[in-house]
This record gives sequence, structure tokens and C-alpha cells, in this order.
Amino acid sequence: GLGPTGTALERYETLSSQMGDTPSDDLLGRLSALQSELDQEGGWLARQKIERTLEALKIDGRNTFGTLSGGMKRQALLAVSLVHNPDVLLLDEPTNHLDIETIIWLEDFLLRQKKTLIFTSHDRTFIKTLATRIVEIDRGSLSNWSCSYENYLRRKQAKAEAEEEQTKLQDKRLAEEEAWIRKGIRARRTRNEGRVRNLKKLREERTRRRQHLGTMKARIQEAERSGRIVCRATDVSYAYDEHTIVNRFSATVVRGDKIGILGRNGTGKTTLLKLLLGQIPAKEGQIEIGTRLAVSYFDQLRSALDPNKTVFETIGDGSDYVTVDSKSRHVISYMRDFLFTADRVNSPVSVLSGGERNRLLLAILFTKTSNVLVMDEPTNDLDSETLELLEELLQDYTGTILLVSHDRTFLNNVVTSTIAFEEGGEIREYIGGYDDWLRQRPPPTAAPAQPESQAIRRAKQRPRKLSYKEQTELKDLPAIIEALEFQQEDIHKRLADPRIYQKHGITVADLKEELEILGQKLEDAYVRWQYLEDLVH
Repeated sequence: GLGPTGTALERYETLSSQMGDTPSDDLLGRLSALQSELDQEGGWLARQKIERTLEALKIDGRNTFGTLSGGMKRQALLAVSLVHNPDVLLLDEPTNHLDIETIIWLEDFLLRQKKTLIFTSHDRTFIKTLATRIVEIDRGSLSNWSCSYENYLRRKQAKAEAEEEQTKLQDKRLAEEEAWIRKGIRARRTRNEGRVRNLKKLREERTRRRQHLGTMKARIQEAERSGRIVCRATDVSYAYDEHTIVNRFSATVVRGDKIGILGRNGTGKTTLLKLLLGQIPAKEGQIEIGTRLAVSYFDQLRSALDPNKTVFETIGDGSDYVTVDSKSRHVISYMRDFLFTADRVNSPVSVLSGGERNRLLLAILFTKTSNVLVMDEPTNDLDSETLELLEELLQDYTGTILLVSHDRTFLNNVVTSTIAFEEGGEIREYIGGYDDWLRQRPPPTAAPAQPESQAIRRAKQRPRKLSYKEQTELKDLPAIIEALEFQQEDIHKRLADPRIYQKHGITVADLKEELEILGQKLEDAYVRWQYLEDLVH
């Protein structure tokens, strides 16, 4: 509802429908009064505002709320909050289940509002864009940081280092005093009562000191290496009910690639994943699936969660033990690595929070061996520390990753290339993560009518220092290129030897395939090197 404005608008429309060709003066007077009320309340703009908000969030206003998906329900509730134009806007994880384009629109919209905004979020780019003050809940206490997110991270690190040094000093002092009190009769004869009281105080402080709840521990179990080619798509097309989703798309996924997939909700990202994995056949074109693939699919696990089962039953699947790294571990011990207490392990899945469910899904995933990881929106509801741990795990993973995510920082830190669903339905592949896609993608075709958002414009224009990961990458790239060129030269020499064609025909095919892959890797490395050099200079 729209309150008084909505009421006035409804009364006006009702009276308008009652008017005939020759309305009475009384009715005209009532309509005139209502029109004046609507003008004062801005009611005539209400419908325009509703329509603009629904259009921006890609919501069909004709649908009933009960028919919407979980993600669309979240967007509809967000639209209700925005249309009411409140003085204080409270948002709880507003970016969950929104695609990147909608998140950018939301950032731009909120930046223009002269309102008080209080929000909880684990979307680091969203926080960086909007927050002017950080309130952190840590170990049962609140701390206030009146600064930007970047400064908060720096100050928090400095505080943590100072606390660690202080803790070391306190523990050392406590150990010395404990050693003194244990000296026995000699110590008791000469001890200072004030020193004894101080030791008691140190013991109490040590007892009260609350340790950090812990960081999730995990390791991805890797299967035997897959073949060099994971999959190759050649002019692949796919349509559903005469609606083209993928049109003449070509790409080669090589072992070790970490590929991010971007696009609005409903554009066909999941369909593309299924095509690349051979789960659905292409209508046109060809899909070649590689050999020795052991695929773990994160999104499929969500539907496998039975809300009536306990966490223990879900992980153990009828057993008290799970096998991790060829070792048997008790379920409770294993789930402790994912921050589940023994009581929580015996709780039904139905009572778990969103973050706990995602950690449970990760726990299931990491009991399986894989050389191809497919992750569809894995970051929803994860806390910052778990996000960072997952990033490290995926960075160290030597297999192949196909990742759909709206978390821009996560994409920047994990993926080496990006497949993006562009305007007009075209699908293109780019080297690098989200920020790299922003800089390389073609300008929007509708730019004159719909200017770029402030968030995108800032990302493109602002000077940017290389991240630590990028600095390391830039330093390593010349050696990588040299090694690739050496391998390329070695294969050319082997192919130039006539004896290889006489005795080992199958080896020739392997070498030519490897040469093709090396050529693509070399080209990608040169492009990436040039790109990072341009950022520096």
C-alpha cells in the first residue's frame, strides 16, 4: 500500500469511473478536491515511481507474490521498501540472489538517496561503495569504525596485530608469575601479598579472555587429473520454446582454467553450464567433453538437502564416519572444521541459518573428490572469513572451476577468465575477472538514452593500484611466457623430426593438440601482460 497517497489515488479513480457524460457539479467538485490532494501528496508521481522501480528490478507487476521465486520475492520486498521513500532504510543482505546489473543499479540508487542507510552485507564491493561507517560484531561485542571499508580493513589488521602482541605479553607475564608461585615454601615466605593478588587478577583476565570463535578449516579433495581439454564448444546454439538462449557460442575449457560466468538472472547461465558439461544436448553445433572428468556440482547439493534430517544424518548418510583425504573421521570432528558445535550437528537442517546451510553444503562438497568444480552462487549468506577461506581454497585448486557468482570481489580474486552474457544475447569470453570485464567489454548500445551508472563509471575511470595478486602475476608473467615459448619451440623441433611420423602417428596428433593449446595460452599471457603493464603506466 502507499498510505494516504494510495488512498487518494484510489478514490480519484473510483469517482472518475462513476462520472457520466454530464457529471454533476458536486461530483466535479469532489474530483477537483481529490486532484488537489493528490497534487499535494505527489500521488500522480507514485505510479511512475512504482513502475520505474519494478522495471529497474525486472519485476512484472502483474504477477502475484506467491508465484515468484525466492530471488524474485526478495526483489519485490526490496521494491516495496524503496517505493515507500523512508527516512531510514534497513537492508539485510540486500544483494543476495540479485544479479550484478541489478546490484549496480541498487548501489547507484542508494548513492543518490539523502537517507540514513543501515545494512548488513558480506558483499565487499557493495560495502566499499556505500558504507561511510562500519559497525562490527566480534566475539560478543560491538565496535564502531567511523571510516571507509578500506580504512576499516587496515585499522582492523593493525588492531589485531596489537592485540596479538598484548596477548603474548600477558601470557608471558602470567607464566612467570605462575612459576614464581610454584616455588613452594621459599616463595611463600618471601612472597609479596600484592604480587599474589596481581597473579589472581591475571588468572581471572585469562579466564575471561574470549577466544575467537574460529575460522572454518577445509581442503578440497582432488581426483586424478583430467585430460588437457575439459570441453570444447564449437558454434553451439540452444533455444527453449523458440527463445534463443545460446547462439553460435564457441569456447575451449582447458584443465586448470578458472572461469567466471556473468549475466542477468534468467539469461541462461545455468543452461550454458549444462551444455558445457554435456548434461543437455546442443540444438546446433558441437560439444566435445574431455576425458577422466570427476565433476562436483555445488548447486545440485542444495536440492539434495532434506530439511527433516539432522546435520549428522546429512553428512554421515547412515554412518558415523566420513572419509576425507583417505582417512576416516567422525562426523562431529569433521563438522567442527566447518564451525558446527556438537549440539548443532544434531540439529535438523530446517533450523539452520542461510550461512550454516552453505557451510553444510561446502562440508558435503569437500567429502567428494573432483577435478572439475561447478559452483553456482556459492557465496550467498557466507560470512567474510568463510568467503576469504573459500577464495584461498579455489585459488590453490589445480583442477578446473566453472563459477557463477554475483560477488564481484570474489570473481576478481578467483577467476582467470570471464564468460559474459552481453546485451543483445551475445556471449563473449574475456581474460581476467569482473573489473577486467568492465574495462574490456564493448560500450552499451543504449548508452545515449541510458547513461552508465555511477558505480561502473567510477570503476572504469578511477586510478587503481595493482592488487598483491596482480603484482605477483605481473612479476611472474615474463617467466611464464618464456617457459611457454620454450615448450612451443621444443614441440616444433620434435615435429620437424621425420622419424616421429614413421613410428608414432598418435604422438603427432597429441603434439599438434598440445601446440594449439600452448599457442592459446601464450596469446592469453601476452594479452594479460600488456593489460597489467598498461595499468601500471
